[in-house]
Amino acid sequence: MVFSLVMFLLGFYFAQLYHEEKIKIVEKRVEVPVYITKYTSNSTTLNLLAVDNDGKGVIVPLKVEVKPGSGKVLANIDNLLFWVDTQHSLQLARDLAANITHRDPKSFDVIYTLESNASIVGGPSAGAAFTIATVAALRNITLNNSVLITGTINENGSIGQVGGVLEKAEAAKRAGAKLLLVPEGQATEIKLVPEEKCIRKPGFIFCETTYKRKEVNISEKIGIEVKEVSNIYEALKYFFGE
Repeated sequence: MVFSLVMFLLGFYFAQLYHEEKIKIVEKRVEVPVYITKYTSNSTTLNLLAVDNDGKGVIVPLKVEVKPGSGKVLANIDNLLFWVDTQHSLQLARDLAANITHRDPKSFDVIYTLESNASIVGGPSAGAAFTIATVAALRNITLNNSVLITGTINENGSIGQVGGVLEKAEAAKRAGAKLLLVPEGQATEIKLVPEEKCIRKPGFIFCETTYKRKEVNISEKIGIEVKEVSNIYEALKYFFGE
């Protein structure tokens, strides 16, 4: 009887040691990302691509700051009421970034600041860039500034098509970027090239203008590497090795 009791106690003791050691092994495998805490705030910057009223591609500096809060999405942008689509993109960017970094979106506030030429960033075309910058701010990671992106953002993280990719590529090249990420199917652009044919007859000239579709390879034309990405998770890899 005593021998059985001793054996039982020894078995229980070694079982506890094994259990504790197993917990330690599991804990070693856990990777804890760098997130903001209740004592800190983080910020990051990223250049947005846009097309101005003259049809020229331009760079608009964006700053994103995250700090402890209650889930507010704030915009330090003039004439924000003019852009309903932009407001929606900011909200989507915050929600997606929170999901990607496993954060409760109600645990922090985000402040988006467009530092110049803000009025030309209307519409949803900067949605992907907003999301990238928010993820970087939440993880306190510096973005690779040689990479730029254009594209809308959807709730499932997919990146949608935008206009003016050729003009934006020109702006990216002028800014010194080495790589431009674009939505699927937009590494080439279709341009309508006018062709005029004239017929001369006694007393008058009859001219007719037709337009021919021409496919332009943006990378070859502008001299910047262009890659297509279908979703935000693919894009993250180019900005900080996600």
